Amino acid sequence: MKQLTGKVALVTGGSRGAGRGIAIELGKAGATVYVTGRSTSGNTTNQWPGTIDETVSEIEASGGKASAIRCDHTNDAETEAAIAQIRREQGKLDIVVNNVWGAHDLGVEPGAFWELPLKHWDTMFTAGVRAQLATNHFALPLLRENNQALIVHTTFWDNDKYTGQFYYDLAKNALIRMAYGLSLEVKADNIAVVAVSPGFMRTELVLQHFQTDEAHWQEIKELQASETPYYVGRGIKALAMDPDVMKKSGRVVKVGDLAKEYQFTDIDGRYIPPFVLSF
Repeated sequence: MKQLTGKVALVTGGSRGAGRGIAIELGKAGATVYVTGRSTSGNTTNQWPGTIDETVSEIEASGGKASAIRCDHTNDAETEAAIAQIRREQGKLDIVVNNVWGAHDLGVEPGAFWELPLKHWDTMFTAGVRAQLATNHFALPLLRENNQALIVHTTFWDNDKYTGQFYYDLAKNALIRMAYGLSLEVKADNIAVVAVSPGFMRTELVLQHFQTDEAHWQEIKELQASETPYYVGRGIKALAMDPDVMKKSGRVVKVGDLAKEYQFTDIDGRYIPPFVLSF
């Protein structure tokens, strides 16, 4: 039997990138996965590749169970409705992966703080940090009905180094602090809360930026140390299967370190070490 059979998971921001990789890996491990996001087969955000429907189709093609819920997580009513649907259809929720990240809409512009538009606050905090916080707010009553549960926040962290972009750095560290504070609040409920930091991922948008694809990425120098979104997916799957995951609650962990501890590789068989900023 697959190790996550009987578990119900919610992965937010699952149309593409890390969310898609995470949802697919959890589905392959036997979890029933609910995938939320704005991009559907009839309406793709910014005409980007990837939709929640495609993610569900890939999970089902591998023998897994999944459902797509169109949800804009900046809209509290839609987030609450998504959780209500899971309660109605499953009666439980075991795993929440907070991956929604609105900053893709504007991008992570370089520049000094005083040169950057304040719009970055909205994309990174309203559509990123707050959207993840709101998902926890509505999901926790259902999670707390379990004997144990897991909440994951995808973020970025490199031993407290400054990332070089003020809003990005502030938002990613806010997610880490959210995981820590929430871990203390729900410790008595046996809910582990872990922040997970992937490395440089070859997402659909990254491949598009470099005008390449998964078959030719090795020709691009800047992508030599990159990893697929399935790598972080395998890391989170390992956390979800770990009976002692509470020992990591409140911490931020790098995917490369998880790969070493849990002995998994990326889908091409490579071990990619923990990502380190080069500046």
